[in-house]
Amino acid sequence: MRWRDERQSTNIEDRRGMSGGKIAIGGLGGIVLLVIALLFGADPRQLLEQLPQESSGPQTSRSANPQDEELKQFVAVVLAQTEDAWGEIFRQMGKTYRKPTLVLFTDQVDSGCGVAGAAVGPFYCPRDEKLYIDLGFFRELRTRFRAPGDFAVAYVVAHEVGHHVQNLLGTMDRVDSARSRMSEEQANRVSVRLELQADFLAGVWAHYAQNRGIVEPGDVEEALGAASAVGDDRLQREGQGYVVPDSFTHGTSEQRARWFRKGLETGDVRTGDTFNTAEP
Repeated sequence: MRWRDERQSTNIEDRRGMSGGKIAIGGLGGIVLLVIALLFGADPRQLLEQLPQESSGPQTSRSANPQDEELKQFVAVVLAQTEDAWGEIFRQMGKTYRKPTLVLFTDQVDSGCGVAGAAVGPFYCPRDEKLYIDLGFFRELRTRFRAPGDFAVAYVVAHEVGHHVQNLLGTMDRVDSARSRMSEEQANRVSVRLELQADFLAGVWAHYAQNRGIVEPGDVEEALGAASAVGDDRLQREGQGYVVPDSFTHGTSEQRARWFRKGLETGDVRTGDTFNTAEP
């Protein structure tokens, strides 16, 4: 991705090296629990319960790792690109796009949805309209998930921004309300459709980036590789040796890649209704 001379978003909150506060599990809404576990296919309640209840106090030092600093600049550019793309798309819909804030953290962070650790992966909190990312996750993306490349990173950021778009359009509230009246199996199916729509919306941004000429050869393949790498079926097969479709919350590798590609090819939010298709 051609990014070095592009605008960087100022909506970045750098909390790396800072920690503090107590775990706040009880106040989490159902919708937060399904988006906070992005890319891991895990129950975020279990992950949160494993975190320590007290921290050792705030720390203010930040990483001096040049690679992390460059990565921070890159995600700031991607965030700026999403701001431009969604600002224009919302204007075309007669709406105003409210820009989210991207919070960078290390190990643990206090969000509007409670305290979460890096183990839950990147997540979006609709209560404070912020995206939370530990830059160390992108090393995991490259090594553990075998999804290298800067556009794989861009896909993750764009996916979380996709959840913000869903929040602004009221989709998250409707899904949360519906899930509260469902069985766990039914709620999981709705979660899959929510996540696949976020993948689609990430593809819509990639369509915009491609039209701007900042997408380089191989970038789309990197994003598709990342989408496939974090499919529920692949993660379960690698983690436990077998697949349990009824427990899926994010979709299969094929579904995630397919919906991202659809957003990329159409660039039209009207074609991304993952909730009213026979099979997602």
